[in-house]
Amino acid sequence: MVKIVVTSDFGFTKDQARYLNTMGKVKFYTDAPRTKEAWLKRVEGADIICSESFGLIDNLYNLKNVFVTYPFVSLGKIDLEKLKKNNVVLANSPSCNNDAVAEWVIYMLLNLFRQFPKFINNTDLPKGQMLPVTQSLKFKNVTILGRGNIGLHLGHLCSAFGMNLKFFVRGDDLFQTTKKADVIINCLSLNDDSINLLNRDFFFSLKKCPYFVTFTKKEIYDFDAVVEALDTGVLSGVAVDCGGEEIGDVTNEFYKRALAHDKIIVTPHIAWCADISMHNGNKIVIDNVKAWINKAPINVLK
Repeated sequence: MVKIVVTSDFGFTKDQARYLNTMGKVKFYTDAPRTKEAWLKRVEGADIICSESFGLIDNLYNLKNVFVTYPFVSLGKIDLEKLKKNNVVLANSPSCNNDAVAEWVIYMLLNLFRQFPKFINNTDLPKGQMLPVTQSLKFKNVTILGRGNIGLHLGHLCSAFGMNLKFFVRGDDLFQTTKKADVIINCLSLNDDSINLLNRDFFFSLKKCPYFVTFTKKEIYDFDAVVEALDTGVLSGVAVDCGGEEIGDVTNEFYKRALAHDKIIVTPHIAWCADISMHNGNKIVIDNVKAWINKAPINVLK
């Protein structure tokens, strides 16, 4: 019988846990492993591993002859050739965080353009004076970098707000697709083509002083150039979710640097964190396991 290990508490429903039990002998852990060594001990002898990122990232290349699936989109840059040599197959959960991340982006767009935080619970607006006029999203030009699951979902939402939509995809002219943008939303995945794609040359090519919104890993964009562009008026404002940092970590240097700038709105890698992401990720993990056992794998990283 296939041995399946769930390395921590995924929050599976009773029906999901019951269904997973029909596919093999399952060991469910209800707590998170405290060390990477403890994680490795938990998965000894497993044929299939269902794991969150802790432990998995540190031990990925120590695994052999196993199928691994996780309930989120990215682990970062993976050496798939090394995994292949160890007969390790890795499957992710694409689109699980579409809704949550898109909600974060729309909230940030509304903050940047409408400046709602200035007015929420405000008690000292000058009586009798004209309020500062903020900007509507309607008719603004938005360029979304990346046309994957999140990018496409965001495109629908931006169109619903009446924004003029453009996408940048691999092979397009980056400078041409962003030259008229009022806001640029970075949805790019981290790969060899995207590393440092958004460099100083890119930011200082911008003509309309747009806003920049990003939730991806920081290796894709030059944060020093972002700060310089803000300080020199090339960018009007920035919203950042610290992708790639530990979830909720407000002590890391990247978060603190972003927090220190008055034109940056920053959150500590929480854009994805909503119940819908958990629900979707768990469902896809189970689908991945079923497909692997049936010798018709899905969502495998290639």
